[in-house]
Amino acid sequence: MIGHAASLRVRGRLERDVPLAGMTSWRVGGRADWLFEPEDVDDLAHFLASVPETFPRTLLGLGSNVLIRDGGIEGVVIHLSGALNQRLRVDPERVELGAGLACAQAARFCAAEGLIGAEFLAGIPGTIGGALAMNAGAWGGEIWPLVEWVETMDRRGLRQVRTSDDFRIAYRSVTGSGEEFFLRTVLRLQPGDPSAARARIQELLRERSQKQPLGLPSGGSVFRNPEGGHAAVLIEQAGLKGLHRGGAEVSRKHANFITHDGAACAADIEWLIEEVQRRVEARSGIRLIPEVRVIGRKETQR
Repeated sequence: MIGHAASLRVRGRLERDVPLAGMTSWRVGGRADWLFEPEDVDDLAHFLASVPETFPRTLLGLGSNVLIRDGGIEGVVIHLSGALNQRLRVDPERVELGAGLACAQAARFCAAEGLIGAEFLAGIPGTIGGALAMNAGAWGGEIWPLVEWVETMDRRGLRQVRTSDDFRIAYRSVTGSGEEFFLRTVLRLQPGDPSAARARIQELLRERSQKQPLGLPSGGSVFRNPEGGHAAVLIEQAGLKGLHRGGAEVSRKHANFITHDGAACAADIEWLIEEVQRRVEARSGIRLIPEVRVIGRKETQR
């Protein structure tokens, strides 16, 4: 238990028993025991230093790559999408981006500044911090090849500056940071034509809207692509488009998406994730690895 919240003297929002479904793109899930929305990095550091290290903490950005179970999340959820959203042109080739900044906003900022190479970020429905944590990518681009350095914070609120040499970076995987999380990054890009960059972003977004079920709640791509293949193809070949439970279903438009009609609960979606894994593996021998994080308690009562 955090104890007397007022004694922490934080400047941001700190509340108990807060619903989380509206903070995720799937629009399902339970409540946070506590929710903290820091005002800035110093506020976040003070909060972490004030809370016992054993107290569970969960970071949440835009909630686009996460399924929160119906039983909610133990401890405190630290919601960063409203803070740490700075964007700054550092020099002719570099920008500084906060971890709470939406990837789409980052792409548009870089384009407006006449910097080329970050247009693919427009298709990633999450924050820069989330993109760094999983080496997010789209249309052949990934974020870590652009990274010059990152700043991290640990569970005690201590900050470090690190480079890619401090991590093991692979396809949709970044390890080696222990319990540190990302605060900001500096990306190195190429100077170019702002209008061409903006046009490329619009082209990519049109392609995305044509291929993905953007009109319904979803968590983005559910599974990583296996080496040499595509998760969506394996799911479709297994005849799983339209497989449903409750109000959730494997999208008929793009098989690597699970959408719902507003009547689903998180348990329905989690069941579909596991059932797709089971049936694809039975047919192809390939075990699909989820790209989304499933977190929280399964039980609906505490």
